[in-house]
Amino acid sequence: MSLFLLTFLSVYGAIHLYLFVKARSALALGTGTSVAMALFLVAMLVAPIAVRLLDRHGMHLAGRYLAYVGYTWMGLLFFFLWLSLCLDAYNLSMKLLALLPGWSAGSLVWKGRGSFTFITLAVLFLGGLSAYSAWQIRLERVVLPTAKLPPQMDKLTIAQISDVHLGPMVGEMRLSRIIRILERVKPDLVVATGDLVDAQMDQSDNLAAMLATLKPPLGKFAIAGNHEFYAGIRQSGRFLKLAGFKLLRNEDFKLNGFLTIVGVDDPAGKRRYPENGMVGKKEKILLADADSERFTLLLKHRPTVKEESLGRFDLQLSGHTHGGQIFPFNLITGFFYPRQRGFYRLNKASTLYVNRGTGTWGPPMRFLSPPEVTLIELQRVGG
Repeated sequence: MSLFLLTFLSVYGAIHLYLFVKARSALALGTGTSVAMALFLVAMLVAPIAVRLLDRHGMHLAGRYLAYVGYTWMGLLFFFLWLSLCLDAYNLSMKLLALLPGWSAGSLVWKGRGSFTFITLAVLFLGGLSAYSAWQIRLERVVLPTAKLPPQMDKLTIAQISDVHLGPMVGEMRLSRIIRILERVKPDLVVATGDLVDAQMDQSDNLAAMLATLKPPLGKFAIAGNHEFYAGIRQSGRFLKLAGFKLLRNEDFKLNGFLTIVGVDDPAGKRRYPENGMVGKKEKILLADADSERFTLLLKHRPTVKEESLGRFDLQLSGHTHGGQIFPFNLITGFFYPRQRGFYRLNKASTLYVNRGTGTWGPPMRFLSPPEVTLIELQRVGG
């Protein structure tokens, strides 16, 4: 954890320093204003850490307000960073062109108060647009033909939610929107593919009670994402149980006579609690035991696909990436997870769907990656 904090403070601190240098240069700030700005930036730098500490020590209301301020600032700062870097790249190219004979591109360099003001206004516009987008939960429908449904069943619907991140910033308002969508589509089965919770869950019984009102005919199933382990797997497990979910921890569950649900822990569990070892069976063993005549649904938080698992599951449902959440962060997440959003056909008749996330993590914003509830429709084909 100390290495993570050091890395976070170093990178996040460097971005704050970049903003400070840009603002002081463009606006010609005096000593007093510079000191005030520096103090504010230091406060915003440590705000994410302070939120966790306040929450951990029971000061939930203070933590919530600080989370809104600190994480909104984080989103705005991210927009400032990439817009300013784009302007820096433009100005550098103009300066290089000015070195060529016959070019007078140096006059096209844009800097100073005007450029800084333009970027600030653009940041505020993008921040407002992204905050609005974060509340517009979309229903994404996926139709998947299969010959593994029983003759008396033409269709089976599975609703997937993922990465809701219930906690200081995501609470009753967003959860009520999610529940309304699920009640409207009336799925046969609901699955949560990790990170349903985000932080301390000792004051979340009201949220669990809201989720408990959902009673799909075939039940509700969940797996542990990395944040279930960060929040504490016992607390997370208790919350999921109160919410009416069956938590699958490296285990399978045979539903009726045609469906097997396999749920695996996020790797963070083994790193977080190495003394506990592996709870349940490994993915390879679970899928090896699966009946090929039954439809096998694999719930796995991260959208990684093991070669040895291909052909042993029909559909893998994942999340974790948030689809990048705020463009162009998707370019970074895409480096680690090339399959980071949407539907993919894999080898050996296996398929994968990656949910963009139903909530938000960190900044309460989404840009070019709206939140979603996924409705998978399994349609029977063949005799």
